[in-house]
Amino acid sequence: MELAHNLLLNEEVYNQLGEVQKAEFIFDWLSYLEKLLLATSRSDVKEKQKTLVEQLLSLLNSSPGPPTRKLLAKNLGVLYSIGDTFSVYETIDKCNDLIRSKDDSPSYLPTKLAAVVCLGSLYRKLGRVLVNTFTDTVGNILKAMKSAESQGRYEIMLSLQNILNGLGAAATPCHRDVYKAAKSCLTDRSMSVRCAAAKCLLELQKEAIFMWSTDLDSVATLCFKSFEGSNYDVRISVSKLLGTVLAKAIISKHPGSAVSRQSIRRLSLEEVLELLGTGFLRGSSGFLRASGDMLKGTSSVSRDVRVGVTQAYVVFVSTLGGTWLEKNFAAFLSHVLSLVSQSHPKATQTQTDAVCGRRCVSFILRAAIGGLLGEKAQIAAAKDICQAIWKLKKVVDAVMNEGNVETRVGSTDVMASQHMLVCALQELGNLIYSLGTTAAPLLQDSSAGLLDSIISVIQHPSISVRLAAAWCLHCIAVALPSYLTPLLDRCLERLTVLKSSPEAVTGFSFAVAALLGAVKHCPLGIPHGKGKIIMTLAEDLLCSAVQNSRLSAQRTQSGWLLIAALMTLGPAVVSHHLARLLLLWKCVFPLSPKDLETEKSRGDSFTWQVTLEGRAGALCAIKSFVSHCGDLLTEEVIQRLLPPLPCAVDLLIQLSSVLRTYGSTLKTPSVVYKQRLYELLILLPPETYEGNLCALLKELAADLTASDIQVAASAFLLPPFCHRDDLVILSPLLQETDHRFIEEQLLLGNGIACGSLEYDPYSIYEKDVEGNSVPKPLPPVLSVISSAVKLFGVVCAHVGEAQRLFILEQLLDSIKHTKGARQQIVQLHVVSSLSSFLKYLAGSKGHLGPEEMRRPVLALVMGALESPNPLLRCAAAEAWARLAQVVDDGAFTAALAQVSFDKLKLARDVVTRTGYSLALGSLHRYLGGISSSQHLNSCVGILFTLSQDSTSPDVQTWALHSLSLIIDSAGPLYNMHVEPTLSLIIMLLLNVPPTHAEVHQSLGRCLNALITTLGPELQGNSTSISTLRTSCLLGCAVMQDNPDCLVQAQAISCLQQLHMFAPRHVNLSSLVSCLCEILLDNSVLVNLCSPYLLLRRAVLACLRQLVQREAAEVSEHAVMLAKDSREELTPDANIREVGLEGALLTLLDKETDQKLCHDIKETLNHMLTSMAVDKLSFWLKLCKDVLAASADFTAVTCVDTMQEEEGEKGDDASVLTTRNDDKSYPFTNPRWATRVFAAECVCRIINQCENAHSAHFDIALAQEMRKRDSRNDFLVLHLADLIRMAFMAATDHSDQLRLSGLETLLVVIRRFASIPEPEFPGHVILEQYQANVGAALRPAFTSETPPDVTAKACQVCSAWIASGVVSDLNDLRRVHQLLVSSLTKIQAGKEALSHLYNESASTMEILAVLKAWAEVYITAVERHKSHRQALKTTTYSEDCVRNESYSPDGLLDLVHADLGTLSRLWLAALQDFALLTLPSEFASQLPVEGGAFYTSETSENAKLHYYNSWALILHATALWLTSTGFVVADPDEGASHLSRPVTPTSMCQGSSSGATVKSPEDVCTDRFHLILGISVEFLCSLRSDATMESITACLHALQALLDVPWPRSKIGSDQDLGIELLNVLHRVILTRESPSIQLASLEVVRQIICAAQEHVKEKRRSAEGSISILPTILYLTIGVLRETAVKLPGGQLSSTVTASLQALKGILSSPMARAEKSHTAWTDLLRSALTTILDCWDPVDGTHQELDEISLLTAITVFILSTSPEVTTIPCLQKRCIEKFKATLEIKDPVVQIKTYQLLLSVFQYPNPAVSYPYIYSLVSSIVEKLQEIDQRKPEDTTELQIFQEGIKVLEALVAIAEEQHRSQLVACLLPILISFLLDDNALGSATAVMKNLHDFALQNLMQIGPQYSSVFKNVMASSPALKARLEAAIKGNQENVKVKISTSKHTKNPGKNASIQLKTNFL
Repeated sequence: MELAHNLLLNEEVYNQLGEVQKAEFIFDWLSYLEKLLLATSRSDVKEKQKTLVEQLLSLLNSSPGPPTRKLLAKNLGVLYSIGDTFSVYETIDKCNDLIRSKDDSPSYLPTKLAAVVCLGSLYRKLGRVLVNTFTDTVGNILKAMKSAESQGRYEIMLSLQNILNGLGAAATPCHRDVYKAAKSCLTDRSMSVRCAAAKCLLELQKEAIFMWSTDLDSVATLCFKSFEGSNYDVRISVSKLLGTVLAKAIISKHPGSAVSRQSIRRLSLEEVLELLGTGFLRGSSGFLRASGDMLKGTSSVSRDVRVGVTQAYVVFVSTLGGTWLEKNFAAFLSHVLSLVSQSHPKATQTQTDAVCGRRCVSFILRAAIGGLLGEKAQIAAAKDICQAIWKLKKVVDAVMNEGNVETRVGSTDVMASQHMLVCALQELGNLIYSLGTTAAPLLQDSSAGLLDSIISVIQHPSISVRLAAAWCLHCIAVALPSYLTPLLDRCLERLTVLKSSPEAVTGFSFAVAALLGAVKHCPLGIPHGKGKIIMTLAEDLLCSAVQNSRLSAQRTQSGWLLIAALMTLGPAVVSHHLARLLLLWKCVFPLSPKDLETEKSRGDSFTWQVTLEGRAGALCAIKSFVSHCGDLLTEEVIQRLLPPLPCAVDLLIQLSSVLRTYGSTLKTPSVVYKQRLYELLILLPPETYEGNLCALLKELAADLTASDIQVAASAFLLPPFCHRDDLVILSPLLQETDHRFIEEQLLLGNGIACGSLEYDPYSIYEKDVEGNSVPKPLPPVLSVISSAVKLFGVVCAHVGEAQRLFILEQLLDSIKHTKGARQQIVQLHVVSSLSSFLKYLAGSKGHLGPEEMRRPVLALVMGALESPNPLLRCAAAEAWARLAQVVDDGAFTAALAQVSFDKLKLARDVVTRTGYSLALGSLHRYLGGISSSQHLNSCVGILFTLSQDSTSPDVQTWALHSLSLIIDSAGPLYNMHVEPTLSLIIMLLLNVPPTHAEVHQSLGRCLNALITTLGPELQGNSTSISTLRTSCLLGCAVMQDNPDCLVQAQAISCLQQLHMFAPRHVNLSSLVSCLCEILLDNSVLVNLCSPYLLLRRAVLACLRQLVQREAAEVSEHAVMLAKDSREELTPDANIREVGLEGALLTLLDKETDQKLCHDIKETLNHMLTSMAVDKLSFWLKLCKDVLAASADFTAVTCVDTMQEEEGEKGDDASVLTTRNDDKSYPFTNPRWATRVFAAECVCRIINQCENAHSAHFDIALAQEMRKRDSRNDFLVLHLADLIRMAFMAATDHSDQLRLSGLETLLVVIRRFASIPEPEFPGHVILEQYQANVGAALRPAFTSETPPDVTAKACQVCSAWIASGVVSDLNDLRRVHQLLVSSLTKIQAGKEALSHLYNESASTMEILAVLKAWAEVYITAVERHKSHRQALKTTTYSEDCVRNESYSPDGLLDLVHADLGTLSRLWLAALQDFALLTLPSEFASQLPVEGGAFYTSETSENAKLHYYNSWALILHATALWLTSTGFVVADPDEGASHLSRPVTPTSMCQGSSSGATVKSPEDVCTDRFHLILGISVEFLCSLRSDATMESITACLHALQALLDVPWPRSKIGSDQDLGIELLNVLHRVILTRESPSIQLASLEVVRQIICAAQEHVKEKRRSAEGSISILPTILYLTIGVLRETAVKLPGGQLSSTVTASLQALKGILSSPMARAEKSHTAWTDLLRSALTTILDCWDPVDGTHQELDEISLLTAITVFILSTSPEVTTIPCLQKRCIEKFKATLEIKDPVVQIKTYQLLLSVFQYPNPAVSYPYIYSLVSSIVEKLQEIDQRKPEDTTELQIFQEGIKVLEALVAIAEEQHRSQLVACLLPILISFLLDDNALGSATAVMKNLHDFALQNLMQIGPQYSSVFKNVMASSPALKARLEAAIKGNQENVKVKISTSKHTKNPGKNASIQLKTNFL
């Protein structure tokens, strides 16, 4: 296709292509050329103009298709407008020649049409340049039109429109001729020609004055005729023409001379309205011709005319605009209401006509008032409507005051007013509903008397008026919830007083039911006690019904209506009345069939009427109960519901005989009874009435085939059984449109009434399925069929197979045995029932049954597939697929597909071909499994053929739609067919006439399905993919240029898909331009956008997707479009000024469709998220303009801050001032919902800035960066605007906006509170706005403010006080006083607050106040603490003082005054919370009367409010208890502040007055467990929605609790409690990653440990407690020793071993080991510990671990020396210890030997002989032997020397401690050893250093021992001369040396001090 992208057509390439490719190539070239011409210089265009013109003109003869000819014409016009015009006349002549051609062959038609289109484009572009030729051209075109077929007439009309547009006033000479031609086309048989003619005339009227002056009547009549037999598009186009012309007749200033002005009659508003009224009331027949028929009573205006005129009314008033309507509203209202008055009886001669007429009037009023007027003007309009109601009421009153009842009710005047009143009341309800709480001034205005006017007509003789008045009250209650309870009380009071008036009984019961239906829309609810009042009243009405026959029917109906409405309040209310309801239900039906037979023989027609009414009401009440109170449907309740059901079914079966007996007056009551029973049975499980299934099925079959049903209402019966996607190929009326409300009556047909409230008064309490408009139930005769069809599906699926087969065959026969129209009705009902049955089976995974069951089903479905009714064919195709689904047999499915193939191959009629082609698509949709390649090829082949059948657009439409379904369901299997399918789609798009819009729509669906199938592959760069992608884009371009809005919607949807899969290949600029042009089309209908709802939805859905990826680019493209566009293309929302974002906000304000509004909001949210930070000023200005443009009634704004500072600062009121400036805002009177969205956007902008540059919240940095670059913009610089916006919103009349404003204020306070003011050190920037904040908050604390607003205001108050912005206590008291007033208000608890709302609303307000105070108190305490800490570290500087009123404890002082009251209320709230969070099994133990702040009946609703508030209250309570040190104050303290004291000491007591008073200790314990219990319960099972605030507050409460000794002692003394709390905290730390939460948890852990430590210290006087932890500590200590006692080089001990041994010594030395109470247990445990250490030597499980013997031997020594002798002296342990020492002595490692000797020295020296002697006895001989060995093995190094020295020390110690009688023996052993180491002179000289040291050591010791034990010494010397000689020799040889040694030895304690191996720490 790139070859087509040149200024000139590449003819060489073109000629090589096939026919289809040529068409594509030409269209692509023309599309490119259109853009290229605008971008090419004029000189280049002129250079190639001649060739280009020739090429373009040559294409005229190539039979160009509709899109191509349109593009060709556009290019010709652009080319001549840019280049030279000298050849344009030749071109025009050529086109005229082509038109004049006599060739009438079909092949020449495209050329003629192309010439016509070219002429239109040329004249549109060149305009008055061609003024000399236009007369001939127009004449030629008009002449051609006489013989033209519909396509020709269509194109001629559009061409004339373009000619008129281009020429303007210059075309005046031809105006009459064009007018005459267009008149005939406006009533053309082709709808598209009518639309084109309407567009032509719309263009003509701009200059043709006669159309809105002299010929106005004929124009109007012509339009009325055009409406006859019209479709939706025609009504849109013609109504736009008619409305515009009539509007122009009123407002236009006539040009020309004075004479001509006088000759033109100026029409008044009354005349114009009368003209429109004529069309509405008499249609196109005019005044005279209608009169005869009207006198005969035979004429009736067709509905399509009436609907068309209705739309024209809307266009008329929309064109004139809101300002005009505001001025002329009274006259307009009077006229519109008169359309349904009795002065025009024809409009309301039947109920059906009246209902349809009322709908039209309601539509006009809603569109005018709701669409054009701002809120202020709407208030005025509501007053006008009230006046109209009062006037009509007076007429009725005048009649009612005379004559008897019969005359009064039938009076013409009474009937005359009823329909006007219904319309007025419904519009008044809609108006107030849309205004919401901004309507409050209207209701408070006594001069309007709005409520009185509505209540005055509740007793109107007409039931329609009574219901409309009730619905109006419903709307008021939903809009203004504060009026709900007063209105309910008022109506209940009137109902009680006026029980004897039939009208009053029904009217006020309707009102009560409507008000009860409003409760579910009002979150604040109604007082619980109202349910009991209503139930009692209902019972009274039912019981008194029999007392007065005149009132029986009304009281019966009203009683059951009240009960049914009461059920909507839900289980919480109904559970208290369930027993009474079930009793009434039981009594309403006979107990047995015999009683029913007896009933039949009694009574008369009237009593049966009342009976049926009562039983229908009872069924409706039970249905309402089942619908709204599912939680109460326990097995027991279901069993109590069941007994009356069989009797109800029996009565149903016998109704026909009752009717025969008592006459046709019972027909309607019996139909209603059937409907109610069917509706109830649909809701109940089929098992509950399984005994009646067969009887029910027969009755249902009889109802569906009854002979007296005259109406075939397929439009309401079949759509639920058609697939939603299939309805698009049917009537546009089945799709959603802006005019659905009135267009619906055309869908249903002339014989059927639209839905209306009077057809089913019980629907008044139900929510309307279509949103919030008045419920529109259909007449019972239709509703009962609908219910029967649904129930048939359920019942037929549950009966036996034989019964099912019998019924299906019976239904098939019933169709065969009827003829004509009657047969169509029966077939419709039967196929609907069958579809219901198959749908139910498929949904419940059921099976059809045996094969014989298939025959009747197939016959029924096939008959419907060939029905002339397209809706029936559509439902049959769905049933066809459902049948295959439930049979679930591949062969059967294949057979169904084959049947379809055969039918399609043979049939030539449209009906069969459309039906079976859709059946194929449906089969594929539900059973993708049949998509084998063979089946798929067959399906695609057949559908390809059908889709090219140009003789039947219907066949093409259905075939292409079916093809789209197959593409969707086939998935990847379809890939092989993608290319041919795409070629087919493009070929058809380029050739199917635009008049066949439905074909184009189906083509669009196929293209969309293909794009989805290709998916991300479309991003590829291969040639094949590139070709496919180009074709897709070309198809989108063709559809974008299609005049049909729904085709454009398909194009946008396709482009959206392409953008998702291949964003680089979609031209974003052109797409955004297209979207904006559609969205902001200058349409008079809504002044902003396309009149087609589905197109607007498609545009918004696409925009929403685009801005998710490329918000900034989309916004820029939209602004560029606005700059490039002409002024008239930018209406109300000027994109140049407010951007796309502002345009979307304006659209949001005007749009009513909920889905569209949601998409607009989402689009704006995405744009805000992406761009708000970068375009901060722009976004804030948008929001401010919306909020400042409020049509508020006091019009207040914030004054400038500096003015406020200069003025009087004492009063908040000084910040309010009336806005007098006349500044124009881009947004005019935005609705409250739009203002709420703007306020929410402000909050989002602040949140977005949080994640951006820090300068957004740092004014000094922001100002500095702004100075550097003026483009820098930061949020903090807009603080004044933020405050102003929050203030405006918070002080509005709309409660929703007030809530948003307060939320905005809260966000501003939290984000900006800590930002310092650079110019005033010590101050913050928010401080200057304190008056604004106070003024914004004060209105929220007035008595009439709803609780939710007050609750939010309390939150803001506490945030403001806690923020620390205001330091001056005098200033702080402004806001503080608001909280004080609230505290005073709530002190009386749940009884004292407003009775307007449910008790849970009071709970919400009370808890909000308590939470606010809690936050303030927490802040005050924290400030006090931080101040005290600051004083400890620094002196209090003057810089900290902001003013003389500052006091660090000031806030605490403020709170302290109310702390006594607050503490009681906080404790009471916590007790409530604790009770409410108990598991359900404890429900029976809860207080019957509820808690301090909630009632038992509303406990479920109250829970949420407690969940939102408990955490901060808990924290505050813990802080308060901490501050009191858990000392119970005087119980009466603070009681004077409470009207109903809630004392904490009442906790856990019974309600009896004789309860014992608890001791202070018990009270403290209760409080402690309350706080701890709530905390642990919350923390141990943290819900996913648990907020950070709650978790943090809970942890801080625990910290505060453990800050004082008494709670710590409770934790410390209860080990289980501490462990449980630690477990919970451990889980919190594991599951929450927030550092702040983890730190807070660890702080609580620290406090628990401290508590345990304190407890241990406390218990040390009594040591039993140590026994419990000693095993753990010993286990840990010995475990560390065992795991780390490994050998280190040099015999060192590791630090862990050292620490373990130190710990062990500390434990063993503990005084608790010797304490009397714990001695025995300690001894046992220490023995076990010693055993564990001894066991360490022994290998475990055969493994051997290299342990350090030194470490273990040291541990044993520690045990021996540190414990009491009882531990180590038991023989078994002592023996093992000695063995360890022995074994160690044998180890060759010198380091081990040295350490062993050292340890043994310690043991031997132990003062208790019982401990030391066994070791001495066992080990001394070994030691002596070791030392004696040294004589034979001389020591070679210092280590061996040290071993000897340590051994000698041991022996010397033994000598010292030995008893006298044994000492000589020891010395005798020691001396030979020592002497053996002495050397003589010779040996000493040659000895090594080690031997010399050994000699010196031995000699020194001998010199010490000798004197000490002289006698022993002498004896040894005497007995051994050798020893003596050796000793003497040594002494002589070293005499001098010895002297020195002896002198130094006196100062030396440790002769081996040079030893390198010593214990690092003295463990012993």
